[in-house]
Amino acid sequence: MGVHRVTGIVQELESILGRGKVYDDPAVVALYSREPSGLEGFGLAVVFPETAEDVSRLAAWAYRRMVPLYPQGSTTSLSGSAVPENGVIVSFERMNRILEVSVLDSVAVVEPGVRIAELNLELARYQHMFPVDPASQAVATVGGAINSGAGGMKGAKYGTMRDWVNQLEIVLADENGTRMTIGCRTVKCRQGYDLVRLIVGSEGTLALVTRAVLRITPLPEAAPTVLGFFDNLGDLVDAFLELRSAGVQPLLAEFLDARTVSIARRGLPGFENVEGHMLLVSVEANREAVERIQAQLVKVFESHGAHGIRVAGDLGEAEEKGLLALRRRLLPAQLEYSRRYWGAPRVQVFIEDIVVPPSRLVEAVEMLNQLTEDYGLPMVLGGHIGDGNLHPAVGFDPGDPGAASRVHAWFTEVMKLAVKLGGSVSAEHGVGMLKREGLRIELERLGSLKALELMKAIKRLFDPHNVLNPGKLF
Repeated sequence: MGVHRVTGIVQELESILGRGKVYDDPAVVALYSREPSGLEGFGLAVVFPETAEDVSRLAAWAYRRMVPLYPQGSTTSLSGSAVPENGVIVSFERMNRILEVSVLDSVAVVEPGVRIAELNLELARYQHMFPVDPASQAVATVGGAINSGAGGMKGAKYGTMRDWVNQLEIVLADENGTRMTIGCRTVKCRQGYDLVRLIVGSEGTLALVTRAVLRITPLPEAAPTVLGFFDNLGDLVDAFLELRSAGVQPLLAEFLDARTVSIARRGLPGFENVEGHMLLVSVEANREAVERIQAQLVKVFESHGAHGIRVAGDLGEAEEKGLLALRRRLLPAQLEYSRRYWGAPRVQVFIEDIVVPPSRLVEAVEMLNQLTEDYGLPMVLGGHIGDGNLHPAVGFDPGDPGAASRVHAWFTEVMKLAVKLGGSVSAEHGVGMLKREGLRIELERLGSLKALELMKAIKRLFDPHNVLNPGKLF
């Protein structure tokens, strides 16, 4: 795109939104054009709408001018869904107000730029929480979580975003920048087709979200938590399966493999000498049941050979004792290991997001290890054992064409592995740019390639000029 046209676009955007909401400085644009994995794109400008009316004017302009819009929360996506491709980046960080909290209605009404951690700080004043907690929750926004259909560590008990969004205000990319409200404030709601669930997880390809009514739930009275380490991954899985067979519904059920533990423990006070595969389990309970449940968890851990066991009575104590610290360092460990392995100043990390039935977790990890050995790549592995969501990751030096080729091949084989074991190619990160082929592979195995045609038809209906996050999903 020529310099004159870019200048013209910026001037038009400033006339629509105001000068303080449009930036075309290359350094600023570059900051909003990359993901934590190292994946980068290119944008013409970044705009910062402050109201739903701003978004409406922007969407109508993009429709008329057929200029792509790339909506963003805090660019913590790991699938390429937030990477721009020669269009205008729409950052919702200024639309960051918590508009209402109603304990009686069990809802919070928020703008899309509200960070999930900040929302939970506010909700804690009411002894409530929003339970969807992606690993990046300190910076992840509600709008980004809606677009990606995010999950998190509490997913074993509370599910994903699709279970916690009651109502949305959205803006369509049509000639009027149509604003509309879909869904209900109430949990029970029948308005024909469920358009809210269609938008959740659509990765910003159908509409721009400007307000959300989210379900909230009371904070657990207590949450006995146990952390332990196992020499054998099969023993770890057996311990978890025994707990599930005994009727234990975990609030958290997280694991890291031994290699990842050895990386994540570095510089972490009190964990310098831990080793083995990590299992972290936390269970919601009333205060009177804490000791009983904690003892039950410890007994099961010990019966399957766990060592280095640590306990806490609630999540606050677990945080203070650092029981969640290793798990929270999964992404930094993935990045660090790749940098050290390749000895390169810059690496790109492909972080997988497959899900398999928990009963097939050991089989999946064995197959992952074999794949990684076959391709000669360094893998770091962790995930949510409670719902079978695995996050194997490998990195590579972008300047090494051979390594890049092996990583892309490995990435595809991992997706095939998930489908073969009865799972899915994406659990919570989305499809974005990286998993379009994986989506086709999964649907083909299910005999459901027709679903791709239906999705593309829906996309054309919502976004006839293909200006909303083009190049993603399909």
